[in-house]
Amino acid sequence: MQLPQRKFAAIKAVPSFTFFDPFGYKGLSQGIIHAFLKDWGCDCVFFFNYNRINAAIDNVLFEEHMEALFGRERVERLRVDLRSRRPYQREAIVLEELANTLRELGGKFVLPFRFRSPKDTRTSHFLVFVSKHVRGYDIMKVIMAAESSDTDQGVPSFSYFPADEVTPLLFSLSRPLDALENDLLKKFSGRTLSMKEIFERHNIDTPYIMRNYRTAVRNLETTQKVTCSPPAHERRKIKGEPSLPEHVKVKFPGLPT
Repeated sequence: MQLPQRKFAAIKAVPSFTFFDPFGYKGLSQGIIHAFLKDWGCDCVFFFNYNRINAAIDNVLFEEHMEALFGRERVERLRVDLRSRRPYQREAIVLEELANTLRELGGKFVLPFRFRSPKDTRTSHFLVFVSKHVRGYDIMKVIMAAESSDTDQGVPSFSYFPADEVTPLLFSLSRPLDALENDLLKKFSGRTLSMKEIFERHNIDTPYIMRNYRTAVRNLETTQKVTCSPPAHERRKIKGEPSLPEHVKVKFPGLPT
């Protein structure tokens, strides 16, 4: 992989969106990702075979490939951090380290989309989107949200699992919209911001999209936990609900001391 990697690294690319599939993990390296990401207007998405990489991290036979992707120090740290971890904990740690690696390469915004096996609930693989600009992140976030096979309180799961479409009784109890409302009250305590500012300052590295923020703020306004300007009765209604365009100001109360 070294020859094409050097070849791509030497090319100054025009703005482009690149998808690459390394057919496992052998061709997936920091060098090849950086080659496709380095130039202005260049974003990429790649196939991340989590199952195989998860197994390969602890296997010295694949040490070269893992170091090419994560770097030697990060691989050594992963081997320690992953010991005796439950599967869902391993997945979260591996993804966090992958995101950190991509950010070091200049990928300021990282967005993974998870695919689960049709035979069970284990993760099969991810599609990982990487961008240097928030606009690309916002566009891809909306696309991935629409392709999610399930939602909790309207918050997309950013995952696809065929069984979710035929098992509506498997309702999640995580209630992520409630968590968003509580987090907004804490994060923006004592401040007044527009809807646009709230979204831009909070949504990165979260599963929330703009419609979730509008729902959360509308709920907070209805329960008198925040005040909006202009108030609900002065705003245009959409499907019976007061609209919340980007310019609406939201005043958050200060937290009690």
